[in-house]
Amino acid sequence: MIRPFMWEIRSISACLEELARFRANVLGITGPQWMILMAVAYLGKENGVPVNLVSKLMHVDPSFVTTHSKLLEKNGHLRRRHCASDARVVQMTLTAKTRKRLLTLAPQQQALDELASEFGVSGSSEFITKLAAVRHRLEKVRRQSSSGLQKTKRTTVRNDAR
Repeated sequence: MIRPFMWEIRSISACLEELARFRANVLGITGPQWMILMAVAYLGKENGVPVNLVSKLMHVDPSFVTTHSKLLEKNGHLRRRHCASDARVVQMTLTAKTRKRLLTLAPQQQALDELASEFGVSGSSEFITKLAAVRHRLEKVRRQSSSGLQKTKRTTVRNDAR
C-alpha cells in the first residue's frame, strides 16, 4: 500500500511544483522563489518572517532562502531587514508591489482553495493533521535509515611501479 501512496504524493508534488512555476513566471521569478514568497505570505507576521522559519517550512537550507531572498529583494518583491533584537536574524516581508501582484492571481488561488473544500472545513484540518503525521513518521524512518548506514573507510589504491 505504501508504494501507490508514495507515487500519488509524488504526483501531487509535481503538480504543485508546476503550478508554482506557472505563477512564478507571471512575476518573472523562479518556482523556488515563488515558494519563498508564498511561505512569507503564509507565515506573515507584522515584523516579518525570519529566514530560518521559511527554510524549515520549505525543508531547505537557510543559505538557499538567503540567496533567493536577496534576489527577490533586488527585484522589489521582498523587503529584508535585520531584527531589532538580534542583528543576526533577517526578517522578510512582502512589498506592496508584490501584494498587489498576488491579488491579480487571487482567482486562480480561489480554484485551489475550492479543492480543499472537498475535504470539508473540519475534514480539511483533520486531513492535514494526518498528512503531517505521515510526514513525521517518514522523517523518523529517514533519520533511522541514514544513521544506520555503516561508514565506509576510504581506501587508497596505489600503483607501485616496481
